[in-house]
Amino acid sequence: MNRIRKFTNFSIRDLIASAAPTILVIAAICLAAYLIVDPAPPRKVVLGTGQDNSAYDVFGKKYAAALKGDGIAVTLQPSHGSRENLRLLKEGKVDIAFMQSGTTDESAPEREGLVSLGSLFTEPVWLFLRERPGQQPIAQLTQLRGLKINIGAGGSGAPRLFRQILDVNGVAPGELQVSQLDNTPATVELLEGRIDGLVFAAAPDDPLIQMLLQTPGVALFDFTQAEAYTRRLPFLTHVTLPRGIVDLGRDLPARDYHLIAPTATLVAREDLHPALIELFVQAAAKIHGGAGWFSQQGQFPSARYTEIPVADEAAKFYKDGAPFLQRYMSFWLANFLDRMWVLVVALGALILPLSKVVPPLYVWRVRSRIYRWYGQLRTVEQALEEVPREAPAAQRMQVGRAQLARLNDIEDRVNQISVPLSFADDLYGLRSHIQFVRQRILSQTPDLATENTAIAE
Repeated sequence: MNRIRKFTNFSIRDLIASAAPTILVIAAICLAAYLIVDPAPPRKVVLGTGQDNSAYDVFGKKYAAALKGDGIAVTLQPSHGSRENLRLLKEGKVDIAFMQSGTTDESAPEREGLVSLGSLFTEPVWLFLRERPGQQPIAQLTQLRGLKINIGAGGSGAPRLFRQILDVNGVAPGELQVSQLDNTPATVELLEGRIDGLVFAAAPDDPLIQMLLQTPGVALFDFTQAEAYTRRLPFLTHVTLPRGIVDLGRDLPARDYHLIAPTATLVAREDLHPALIELFVQAAAKIHGGAGWFSQQGQFPSARYTEIPVADEAAKFYKDGAPFLQRYMSFWLANFLDRMWVLVVALGALILPLSKVVPPLYVWRVRSRIYRWYGQLRTVEQALEEVPREAPAAQRMQVGRAQLARLNDIEDRVNQISVPLSFADDLYGLRSHIQFVRQRILSQTPDLATENTAIAE
């Protein structure tokens, strides 16, 4: 009964042993492809923002909150603005940062290693001037000669931008009394009357801009030649501050103002993980996609208005929207499934050819337990063949008895072999061949045959 139980139609143990090397090879290659070809995105990222209470600072906190929901920790790195953020990006101290269009030179080295995630919002040039009783309002920038003007903090994009604006007006910075204070102390200096004007290049959400637009005695410069500026400086756009947009009840401002504006962009190091780029762009759509003072619903974020090449993942988002899987499931699950294509390709390339190896290997493994005994049978036959025909009967009897004992041992061991029923014909073939060799031994040694017959009886 126990011996019968050893026979089954299929040997799971042999199949596992045959397939194990193939499975291990496939698993190792798939794991390598998963980890090396497209590693998982990091869970931490550093975002370069701006000065305290600036628009960059405010929006940076919104991005941190948005990505926190997807399990990404965003560390905010304050700075003086665009130029400092550019330096931090080039030095690898931040992964992604806010920058104004026009911040980089046209030279390739300054833009090398950077990609844009698109433009986010317009940042008009706000030139606030202290009203001077008894004097006509300043209508041309050439009238700024000799005045004390704060052109923005060192490291921000405003000083470089305003110098370009002065240059197209034929005004050298040395013709002004220039200072480069941070925005908050500069605003205090203006309100205290110690400077004549200050320059911002920021979104209207900036609390200081909101305050100055409603402060008596402070006038906003009207860029009446805004269209001409956009022709001379292509990274600028012409925007209009509508009448009453600040406070409809008080009719502030009391008329439309023409402004010139670069755009704020998100710029990242080109080695930033593609999945993080997708997350930031999706967050940008939620944060900046609404209507604003200078933009219509859905106008931003956009792949336009940026001099730095747009990342492929961002360009794809602007064309097709969020990746299909991320519309219906969590970021990490969607990212994992999206990366599974690497495994699918690896499996498709390996399973088909390697699967053809397993069945022959399985057959060989089972049959080898049977076929290896044929070598033993052949050894028995060779021992008989080596005895000369003219050898004495006693010698032939001795050799025959030894080989017969050896053959009986082989038969006992073969009877212990367990193989699936589908290979039973091979096993019974071996047994018949053992019997065939036994008959040969007995036929060549008649005395031994008589002895065995007597023993059997």
